[in-house]
Amino acid sequence: MTKEKTKVALVQMRCGTDPEKNFARALDFIRAAAKKGAAIVCLPELFRSQYFCQTEDHKNFELAEEIPGRSTTALAELAGELGVAIVASLFEKRRAGVYHNTAAIIDADGKFLGKYRKMHIPDDPLYHEKFYFTPGDLGFQAWETKRGKIGVCVCWDQWYPEAARLTALRGAEIIFYPTAIGWHPSEKKEFGAAQHSAW
Repeated sequence: MTKEKTKVALVQMRCGTDPEKNFARALDFIRAAAKKGAAIVCLPELFRSQYFCQTEDHKNFELAEEIPGRSTTALAELAGELGVAIVASLFEKRRAGVYHNTAAIIDADGKFLGKYRKMHIPDDPLYHEKFYFTPGDLGFQAWETKRGKIGVCVCWDQWYPEAARLTALRGAEIIFYPTAIGWHPSEKKEFGAAQHSAW
């Protein structure tokens, strides 16, 4: 456990339809956070794309990638360059027909520490995640970084207290929850300000 204060950055960004542009913007946000003194940067859930789970569309499986892979390699290079740890939620293709909502954990020296696969998968109107994701199989974990031991869960895992409890029992001093929750565009006028304040 570190006795120093650790400055963290939680990136909120609008994601468009071009994964490469989203990725480049995320790298810019990481650089800006590091410049402001962040030691750990957490990116939003599935930040390389818009939240595609609002529909069931087989074309979206083309967005998936291996982890570790191209994205984690680029993030690891930036982490090592800037000296920041990074938590990055990505759409993982584990093998044909098996996909996960996965967070990659990269240390401040650029080392890929591991990954967490989202355990709790919602299936509600506009949240058709069970169409895309298999529940995680890696358990709740914690990783020793240069700035303390961190745990990661993803979005809907936060509605299940045991996820945080088990992650803390693994020694996590900070638990990150990359999340893509927002609001439906038709609700913005009525609920936008309140939602913005809540998240």
